Amino acid sequence: MSSTSNTLRADARRNREKLLAAASELFAQSGTGVPLEAIAASAGVGIATLYRNFPTRDALVEAAYRSEVAHITDAATELLAAYPADIALERWMERYVDYVAAKRGMADALRAIIESGHDIYAETRGQLLAAFATLLKAGVDAGTLRPDIDAEDVFRATGSAFLLPQQDGWREQAARLLGLIVDGLRYGAPARD
Repeated sequence: MSSTSNTLRADARRNREKLLAAASELFAQSGTGVPLEAIAASAGVGIATLYRNFPTRDALVEAAYRSEVAHITDAATELLAAYPADIALERWMERYVDYVAAKRGMADALRAIIESGHDIYAETRGQLLAAFATLLKAGVDAGTLRPDIDAEDVFRATGSAFLLPQQDGWREQAARLLGLIVDGLRYGAPARD
């Protein structure tokens, strides 16, 4: 979370979070061309509140993307606290489909941000790799995931979800692909032999 979020009043922080959630959902559904007024309305705030938090569409897109990455990376620790490691990875991959949907909806705008000289992917890639590493290590330590695969391998394999055509049923297909990855990580695990 940015330092801006840490210094906001509680109500302002809630409004910001509602805006980010609404933006991520609408971007995933309709892309980043969705009217900003629709995002404000979905969040239950006025357009002035949106502009006070995000003076430009690019600022909103970047913040929404960073928020999605924070949610998915935080989920790794939360799920490991609630489930055995291999089940936590499975549940995390289910959430990863939502991350893929949000990122796909923001793809063009994110490319424009990068072209302007800001490499948002370098930092967020590191966060995602750390989440994968945390989940994999827990599974290896528990003996439920194979030890010969590293976070980079899994991260690259999940790229298949981004390559699916944007059509009806793509979420289900993405979930199946990510499920295959989890099944492959379980295959040959010491506790499963």
